[in-house]
Amino acid sequence: MDRSKKLSGRVAIITGAAQGIGASYASALADEGAAIVLADILDAEPLAQEIRQRGGKAMALKVDVTSASSVKSMVANSVEEFGSVDILINNAALFGNVQPKPFLQITSEEWDRMMSVNVRGAFECVKAVAPQMKKQKYGKIVNIASGTVFKGIPLMLHYVSSKGAIVAMTRCLARELGDDGVRVNTLAPGLVMSESVLDNPAWRGAVVQNNVNSRAIKRDATPEDMCGTMVYLCSSESDFVTGQVLVVDGGSVTH
Repeated sequence: MDRSKKLSGRVAIITGAAQGIGASYASALADEGAAIVLADILDAEPLAQEIRQRGGKAMALKVDVTSASSVKSMVANSVEEFGSVDILINNAALFGNVQPKPFLQITSEEWDRMMSVNVRGAFECVKAVAPQMKKQKYGKIVNIASGTVFKGIPLMLHYVSSKGAIVAMTRCLARELGDDGVRVNTLAPGLVMSESVLDNPAWRGAVVQNNVNSRAIKRDATPEDMCGTMVYLCSSESDFVTGQVLVVDGGSVTH
């Protein structure tokens, strides 16, 4: 165990970790010494192999965050493989492939799907991991929201509403789990140029430039820009921080 690393000896589950920002979180936590569980409905084994080749510990699991049985198995497999679960990053969500549209054009089915993945998915994962963290009397849960919650942007009502729910969920969970040594916080990124966003024609040109112009630091955000804050929220450096929202968007939101 390398005690010079901030997460040495910790075990972290990252949902939606096969690509994009989730993959960056996983790599950053692995570099700080955590054993990584890559949970995704997509194949995360290539990233797991890459982390192991760098000398880290990692396993990939196929997980559907909307399935209670799937996330329960995820936690059981993590404990069996690595002995504990110390960190949960609720990163799995619908966003990159979503097409912005007026709320009058959002179907009931689209709304329900967004809430199922983005809100109930996070709920199912916390519910599955909480007994283990309570037993250990220690845990770090980082929920992922969005700077859009504090802006009220148009054309993404279902998405922004789902991320507002995540902020509220974080505050409630922090109260319920504080006496068990479990800290629950929210990281709220701005528009990050991840793989799925770059592949979506809706997130190009003036839409992106206007977002950049709203920032104090006027440049595109990369997945790596999120990682320092994520490591902080997962490490002992934030042991007296819970129920908080940390916006990482170059100063577009000053919350």
